[in-house]
Amino acid sequence: MEPTTAAASAPHDMTGTHFVIQLWRMVETVLDWLRAPALLAARLYVSYVFFNSGLQSLRNWSGTVWLYQNEFHVAVLPPHLAAVVGTAGELLLPPLVAFGLLGRFGALGLFVVNLVALLSYLYALQAPAILFHVIWGGLMLMIALWGPGRWSVDAWRQAWRGLAR
Repeated sequence: MEPTTAAASAPHDMTGTHFVIQLWRMVETVLDWLRAPALLAARLYVSYVFFNSGLQSLRNWSGTVWLYQNEFHVAVLPPHLAAVVGTAGELLLPPLVAFGLLGRFGALGLFVVNLVALLSYLYALQAPAILFHVIWGGLMLMIALWGPGRWSVDAWRQAWRGLAR
């Protein structure tokens, strides 16, 4: 029995491979849309953690200096200078990351601050604390590699430059 001309001329029906391809395209569209808010959430989360740590260091500066002199072992800097540099990094870099202004620079800087903190105090950290440092480092490395995303000052500046030309 021959198929009717209407059925024979119909475009691909929604079965098999065509359905899977269409479904995957929809999933990709949703994932692409979620990229900007996910990057923003990552930026805000890590910025919050490090900025609050910097504020805590300022609130108890003598305690911070004591920690750098007695607990944290930053190999290349004297303790007082390490306390100043570490606290400055925790206070100055998070706003850059949070707003996505020089976002890759800020993320790379926080990645280094996080790595130095982890290595300087690794001997005293328990597994959950180490895991947090790994998560924060992974998020900052992701932003340093791929940029802060569309919902950032960097993206808005780039779009504005493109419109200004």
